[in-house]
Amino acid sequence: MIREQNFSKGPIFEPLVRFALPILFALFLQTMYGAVDMMVVGQFATAADVSGVSTASWLMQLVTALVVGIAVGTTVLLGRKLGEGNVEESGKIVGASIALFAILGVALTVIMELLAVPLVRVMQTPPEAVDAAVSYMRICSAGTIFIVAYNVLGSVFRGIGNSRVPLMAVAFACVFNIAGDYLLVGVFNMAASGAAIATVAAQALSVLLSFLIIRKQKLPFSLHKGDIQANPARMFAVLKLGFPIALQDVLVSISFLAITAIVNTLGVVISAGVGVAEKLCGFIMLVPSAFSQAMSAFVAQNMGANEPMRARRGLIYGIAASFVVGIVMAYFTFFHGDLLAGLFVSGKDLEVIAAAAEYLKAYAIDCLFVSFLFCMIGFFNGCGKTTFVMAQGIIGAFCVRVPVSFFMSRLQPVSLFRIGLATPCSSLVQILLCGVYFLLFTRASGRDTWNIGRLKHNP
Repeated sequence: MIREQNFSKGPIFEPLVRFALPILFALFLQTMYGAVDMMVVGQFATAADVSGVSTASWLMQLVTALVVGIAVGTTVLLGRKLGEGNVEESGKIVGASIALFAILGVALTVIMELLAVPLVRVMQTPPEAVDAAVSYMRICSAGTIFIVAYNVLGSVFRGIGNSRVPLMAVAFACVFNIAGDYLLVGVFNMAASGAAIATVAAQALSVLLSFLIIRKQKLPFSLHKGDIQANPARMFAVLKLGFPIALQDVLVSISFLAITAIVNTLGVVISAGVGVAEKLCGFIMLVPSAFSQAMSAFVAQNMGANEPMRARRGLIYGIAASFVVGIVMAYFTFFHGDLLAGLFVSGKDLEVIAAAAEYLKAYAIDCLFVSFLFCMIGFFNGCGKTTFVMAQGIIGAFCVRVPVSFFMSRLQPVSLFRIGLATPCSSLVQILLCGVYFLLFTRASGRDTWNIGRLKHNP
């Protein structure tokens, strides 16, 4: 039987950490998909190929951000129903989510295939990197359905308090992706195209393995074929919670795309260097990201069980654990960014390594800030406060990150450290917004303003 975790009883810290660790490893391996692509391409191909993969990866990140955001709606709603003890409705929510994401997967595949060339050009991709970017993007877009399927399955498992099964699936796929990259890029010299093919094949395997596990195991809720239908009410319930998160994630990703476009105008070396740094940042941010996802499931169950104080205590524990790791990551990112960048780029490309290391110094500051920010976002998501999460994310992205990046890119001489400072500036503003929002509602009129009972939906 697939083990589910009841977060509404017993200790808080240990179960939260044990739940977050498999999420962390799964996120690590998911990040490895794109990172290994760039790593292998950087070792066996040219700076233009690295720049192309970097640009296309950010475009595909838009798709992933949209899917992951909506999937949080499934996690929160499912966790809430299980916390209430509503087993039957839990299965119907999962069935409606499957139908919703199937429609989404087909639509995204068509859109990304048709818009591959225009999007790459909008990104101000260096001319020598355009072909590589388009090739990578079109091949990865063809595998969008696998990205969608993996994330909806992962959202279900996290909703029932099980983070191990997604880890098993992605671990198997990641090993396959690494082998495929070295074979297609290193042996057959297929550069960006080979990396994309290996990535899509690996994602397909992760989905297949997840389905095999589900078929052989017993779930903590009933799911029948008749439950898998496009039920408007249940699909809307998922979208009501997930769409604000998805919109925020997409817009934040667009803000990073805007920064990439700004950086691309500075030349292929700087473009490649920032691309490498951003891939490294994907790993640097894994611990707070894991706690954010764990926090959403933890809080959702406790709110469903009417245990708001446990939810708040979980937030404190999550921030503390994330911050300790953040200090370590900040040290290595600031003082040893060149060594980290060297993992992705051939030792001959010293200019690319230097550019990446300079950009990473700014991200070292953000390592400390996101320990607070991501846990608070996970908390608010679990409470159903997804509209606020969307608002603070948009403010941080478009009122701070993009304007600061643009302004810094125009200062002479160009400093990637100054450009990179846009991200910690944005995080600081978002933390202040989250803190004010938390205090306003927890102190209001002596009642529990985090009780999300009014959001309960029983179609």
